[in-house]
Amino acid sequence: MKSALARTVEELLSRTTALLARHPKRITATIAALLLTGTGFTFAVANLAPDASQLPVRSVSEALATPDLGAQISGLQTQALNLYRSDLTRSTDTAETLFKRMGVIDPQAAAFLRSNPLAQKNLLGHAGRTVTAQAGSDNTLQRLQARWSPDEDGTFKRLTITREAAGFNAALESLPLAATTRMASGTISSSLFAATDAARIPDSVANQLADIFSGDIDFHRALRKDDRFSVVYEALEGDGEPLRAGRVLSAEFVNAGKTYQAMWFQEPVAAGHAAAKGGYYTLAGESLRRAFLAAPLAFSRITSGFKMRFHPILQVWRAHLGVDYAAPVGTAVRSVGDGVVEFAGVQSGYGNVVKVRHQNQISTVYAHLSRINVRVGQAVPQGQVIGLVGMTGWATGPHLHFEYRVNGVYHDPQTVARRNDTVPVTAALKPVFDKAAAQARLALDAASQLQFSSIE
Repeated sequence: MKSALARTVEELLSRTTALLARHPKRITATIAALLLTGTGFTFAVANLAPDASQLPVRSVSEALATPDLGAQISGLQTQALNLYRSDLTRSTDTAETLFKRMGVIDPQAAAFLRSNPLAQKNLLGHAGRTVTAQAGSDNTLQRLQARWSPDEDGTFKRLTITREAAGFNAALESLPLAATTRMASGTISSSLFAATDAARIPDSVANQLADIFSGDIDFHRALRKDDRFSVVYEALEGDGEPLRAGRVLSAEFVNAGKTYQAMWFQEPVAAGHAAAKGGYYTLAGESLRRAFLAAPLAFSRITSGFKMRFHPILQVWRAHLGVDYAAPVGTAVRSVGDGVVEFAGVQSGYGNVVKVRHQNQISTVYAHLSRINVRVGQAVPQGQVIGLVGMTGWATGPHLHFEYRVNGVYHDPQTVARRNDTVPVTAALKPVFDKAAAQARLALDAASQLQFSSIE
């Protein structure tokens, strides 16, 4: 027989089954609500635990050994405090002014700089040399090093002056430069030099940039606001200090919406052969070297073109058979092409003048020079400085008068550079060139992201 409990359970199950059959949705919602409020039941159960304030408390104490700091403090006190500072020398520097700028107070060291032959010859009176001074806690000189790179032979000079027990000692060394790669970009608002200055690009790189694209871009009159450029170039360092810029490795210039690209390429050198001559090419393999540069000055402005004009001295209208470039006295004047000096001297209204004979009955004339750097019969390559801007002869101000003649007939010099064909890379070297060009594209893409400069 079933017990009373078993009968009761069966009766409850039967009623529950009937209830679920009549109200399935309501029963399901009730169960979900109970699950969601389960934390409340948990809280109620948890409250049945004993109060934490009534639990027994036991204190534990333990002695901790502290290190002896006296030895460490004494060791620190024995360490010498060295102060370091770097600066650039100035042409007007004396030993005292150089030391004052670098925070060094040391009359004995200053006297050594004034009297030591190496310091006199290589430090004082020279501008732009990187100097690093190490001074003690009392600001006396412990070591001084000066670095500079006077020649383009891949080396730099390092002058080291050190304090020794018997006094100071000076030593001069010649060490190899280390080449690193740098990238920069800028936007033109007023001039190329203004943009490169803002982008912290050395002037020598800006000059190279103008030379590379001089056959395609007239930097005197063709630059436009918002033209932009990117450049990858070498930085030559000595002991980790940048001493001067090296060669431009690749460059891009967007002028009036048109993009020009260039890269340096040098043929691979076979064992036992002399180094091959390199040059700049487009990334498609066309040489950028043309027979003539666009202008004999790297940067200037044209004050008088190839046209009729009212002569400022003769006070008559007459044809101006050349181009005048305004520039300060002493500005370098370059031969626009390979040639031989046909005349170098004084010639009436031209003043100091140089005439260079080129191939195909072409000659160029450079007048009003303040100085002539070449002699008759001398062979001059394209880009060589043949003289300096002046105002000799019939000149009302410092400028260069430049002429371009073919068989003695005058032609507009501003059309010279556009008439020259380029020479492509040979078929044998094309695979090597294409590989280098692919790397140059990647470098220029990276440099173009560095929009550091935007001159207002």
